[in-house]
Amino acid sequence: MGKWKELAIDVLNGKVLTNDEALEILQVPDVELLELLNGAYTIRHHFFGNKVKLNKIINTKSGLCPENCGYCSQSSISSAPIEKYRMIDKETILEGAKNAYQLRVGTYCIVASGRGPSNKDIDTVVSAVREIKEKFQLTVCACLGLLNPDQAARLKEAGVDRYNHNINTSENHHESITTSHTYQDRVKTVEMAKEAGISPCSGVIIGMKETKQDVVDMAFSLKALDADSIPVNFLHAIEGTPLAGTDELNPRYCLKVLSLMRFVNPSKEIRISGGREVNLRSLQPFGLFAANSIFLGDYLTTAGQESSNDHQMLKDLGFEIDFNSAVETAY
Repeated sequence: MGKWKELAIDVLNGKVLTNDEALEILQVPDVELLELLNGAYTIRHHFFGNKVKLNKIINTKSGLCPENCGYCSQSSISSAPIEKYRMIDKETILEGAKNAYQLRVGTYCIVASGRGPSNKDIDTVVSAVREIKEKFQLTVCACLGLLNPDQAARLKEAGVDRYNHNINTSENHHESITTSHTYQDRVKTVEMAKEAGISPCSGVIIGMKETKQDVVDMAFSLKALDADSIPVNFLHAIEGTPLAGTDELNPRYCLKVLSLMRFVNPSKEIRISGGREVNLRSLQPFGLFAANSIFLGDYLTTAGQESSNDHQMLKDLGFEIDFNSAVETAY
């Protein structure tokens, strides 16, 4: 039995990785990559079998954001030529939910740009969520920025299952990425969602000039937050943003990051998110031996691959869509 399989079994028996063990995962020679993935898959299979959760985003408000996040095409300091619009209407949100249902997507993600939602924005989301729950029974994740307790309570009452607010990077690296809000602002919002009884979702963006130690710190910070779902984004550098031209990643390193997240957060939903197509490239299928969840279709302002290609990838892997519906989903 190889060392990574042994470590995986230790994790299943309750072991928590040390900082040095976590760093070793990111530094593993490429020749050991398949063995590392086998260890990650041992953990993943224990908790999730060969099931894969599908997620789909609708961008309900685009651009016009006062924040200065260096990776984001929607921020106040971005000159990227993106579409900009205020909160869309309920009918458009419902049409997106119908499309998600038809694609066997289990989690529908309602996302809006901005520092945080207005009460009018919350009214629109609440009204839409109630109908989505009635018509499609989808899991609903909201990602609307910084919340106050009343807004969190209203989302919970309407049926929002999960709230996403990514830490994005390590506390140490945070001010290199944005200064218009603090790392603790992000943590506080995740904790507020938990206090309202909403499942917490928080993840990262890899490839923003952080160190390997920063990546390890992210993994352990998410463990401390007890995030139920961890989206792992890989930077898709966009022209017009401060991080334009940044190209630090290769597919093998991305797989090591996904493995790290699985070893440190063994029972959590690890979701391969934005930038997987341009960073994992031909190695995308290998990511699902560590992760158990992906986004289907387009992201906020960048395009994903055709949904039919993702369905085919899962079929080729022999994996099964985890769809919370009575509809038959196994291939």
